[in-house]
Amino acid sequence: MRQILIDLEDRFDISFTYADETIENLSLIPPSDSLGIAETINYLRDNTSLSFYQLDDRFITISKATSVKIDICGYLIDNNDKSVISGATIQVGNHFMVSDSLGYFRAQNISSSNVLLVRMLGYETRQIIINEVFLSENDCNNIFLKPKVRELREVTIQNYITSGITKQINGSFVIDIDDLGILPGLIEPDVLQTIQALPGIQSINETVSHINVRGGTNDQNLVLWDGIKMYQTGHFFGLISAFNPYLNKDVTIIKNGTSAEFNDGVSSIIDIRSDNTPTTKFTGGAGINMINADAFFKIPITKKLTLQLSGRRAITDILKTPVFDNYFERAFGNTDVTKTFPNGSDTTFNSNENFYFYDVGANLIYDITKKDKLRIHFLNIFNELDYQENIVSTAVTESKTSSLTQKSIASSLFYQRLWNNKLSTSAQIYLSNYTLRATNFNVLNNQRLIQENEVLDTGIKLDALWQINHSWDLLAGYQFQEVGIGNLEDINNPEFKRYIKRVIRTHVGFAETSFKSGSGNTNIRFGVRANYFPKFNKLIIEPRLALNQKLFSFLSLEVLGEFKSQSATQIIDLQNDFLGVEKRRWVLADDKDIPIVESKQVSAGLNFTKNKLLISLEGFYKHVEGITSSSQGFQNQFQYAKAIGDYNITGIEVLVNKQFRELSAWASYSFSNNHYDFSTLNPSVFPNNLDITHAATAGIIANIKQFEASAGLNWHTGKPNTLPSGITGDQIEYQSPNSTQLPEYLRIDLSLRYNFNLSEKVKAQIGGSIWNLTNHQNIYNIYYQTDNNGDVQEIQELALGITPNLMFRISF
Repeated sequence: MRQILIDLEDRFDISFTYADETIENLSLIPPSDSLGIAETINYLRDNTSLSFYQLDDRFITISKATSVKIDICGYLIDNNDKSVISGATIQVGNHFMVSDSLGYFRAQNISSSNVLLVRMLGYETRQIIINEVFLSENDCNNIFLKPKVRELREVTIQNYITSGITKQINGSFVIDIDDLGILPGLIEPDVLQTIQALPGIQSINETVSHINVRGGTNDQNLVLWDGIKMYQTGHFFGLISAFNPYLNKDVTIIKNGTSAEFNDGVSSIIDIRSDNTPTTKFTGGAGINMINADAFFKIPITKKLTLQLSGRRAITDILKTPVFDNYFERAFGNTDVTKTFPNGSDTTFNSNENFYFYDVGANLIYDITKKDKLRIHFLNIFNELDYQENIVSTAVTESKTSSLTQKSIASSLFYQRLWNNKLSTSAQIYLSNYTLRATNFNVLNNQRLIQENEVLDTGIKLDALWQINHSWDLLAGYQFQEVGIGNLEDINNPEFKRYIKRVIRTHVGFAETSFKSGSGNTNIRFGVRANYFPKFNKLIIEPRLALNQKLFSFLSLEVLGEFKSQSATQIIDLQNDFLGVEKRRWVLADDKDIPIVESKQVSAGLNFTKNKLLISLEGFYKHVEGITSSSQGFQNQFQYAKAIGDYNITGIEVLVNKQFRELSAWASYSFSNNHYDFSTLNPSVFPNNLDITHAATAGIIANIKQFEASAGLNWHTGKPNTLPSGITGDQIEYQSPNSTQLPEYLRIDLSLRYNFNLSEKVKAQIGGSIWNLTNHQNIYNIYYQTDNNGDVQEIQELALGITPNLMFRISF
């Protein structure tokens, strides 16, 4: 019987759980190979005295068929620190219960041959055959759960701030979407909003398309979706992540010590990965909030082939909610979309806006054999804004429709071969296409302006991973990338058309080795990446280092360093480009006016973990050279300057996090000093536009049975600002650049979720959040212009005011 079960496990890729004595001395004729899995289980059940119970897609428990009805109880205990575990889900057949604040549960009138299934976020699922653990009526046992450790990843800190966030031994952070706990202001696991909970990561203007990591601009972040570089990251022109979280599995964030396999991203890597495992069970879900509705499905075609589908669409063109009104004002305020007509005119001006977005994703997961894996990925992201301008005057009535479209298409083919338990190879080919197009009508001047920014990025990546022995492994590979970026300007009155396109091809070789001592106390990863640009005949060598040394059981030292470069950046030509909404455009380096951006960074830190208390301290220095003044978004005397320079930032990041039974509380603080150096500007050295000297966050998360709640505070000093000193002619004169600061930023957020079952197979979730509970007026930018009288006018750009949101979801 044992050999039959082993053969079936290999044939159907399943796993049987049983006690040795359960199948002892049993034998029978093996089932026919023509039978499917359900028919095979029925054959075994009919020809033995055993019960078979399928826990999920892969695990099946076996017990003796004879049983009696009994009452049982138990206490759930953490296997490591022996603390009680509350809020865990216990399943017996079709009956569900939740452990209380003491970790206690009780089940009545259940079959002794049944299986007890215990699930808890952050812990390994435990499967228990009742009559082999609970030996008598009302037997109350301690049941120990092991904290979950991600395979193939060495974890140094688990449940960083909240469940589902771990810090890896190489200094990176991994967010497990399925296990992620609730965070303040968020009711759903928005990927790019979530990462802003980590120290050193923030968005000064509250958008996911302008994330600043250690003082860098957003284009200095390499955002990957299943290995494909993405040039668009947001819906609603930056207010919502463009990546549907319910089809994603995890997100890796790297601020320093990057692996040699990654290119670009002189400030950070944000690596988003989809679920990569075939399933034999149809699952899915759907939900709606006050901005969009979405659905996803995981469809097993065969036991080795799974199709994953997801879709999300805005409801804003159908239903205007208060959330939409706030988002619209935030996204399009002080742009051409919301412009007003000059006072004192005999002309009436009005406009009608229509905005919506959607994204569609698909993954084909095919395990050809146990050693050969094929993956096909596809993603389409789309945003569109149309607004109609109507002018009625004594002389003319005219109507024109302006529009702004932003879209991305990404696709890849990935193949992996496991040659043996020590060697694996993989190959990936990919395509990433991004288009930003605006048509802007000026009905008064009878002028039409078309602007377009398009990126086409294609490439191939080959790599091999060799595990030399228990302590050493070696990763090596080759990558070819071709990036073409075009920019179009087309004006009808007067006629003018300009189209500029650049193409850069890059050949890359990389190699890195990882070492882990026998005790596990020393972990080192060192690699080198060589980038060759044939167009410039330029070779850039980039060493990378990640070291973690455990000094004591509760204290570890971390040292990280890297050299990096990138050839594609974003610039702003004019503040009203692309209707003034998405005014940044992608451009390629030409090694003259726009250099290849290069960075050097080093950091060192200590991590203290004991009795569920985490104290993390890290200091860093980063130097980035080759930036252009056009990429920094100046709105002062340097707005039209063409200069090349660098910036230097030093900083300290501190996090304190304490875990309790049902609570997690944290506080973080960061200090930084960030300055430009443009040798051709006067003055040459002055504060960076993104120089946030002090920033602090604090929050608390509670999990009580089916309820999840969180509250948090965000505070930071204002970003630098340049005050006007007067007007000369029609030009505004300014004081020393970035010599003052905007008012301090303060925001308090709340979130609440309730989880419940609609039926045995359908789970539901309802939640609400409030962003900026106190409705604090946060100014994220101020710029100056002249009004109709020739006076200086101050324009304030405001962050979101109080913004409530609601959601409802089901999963099955």
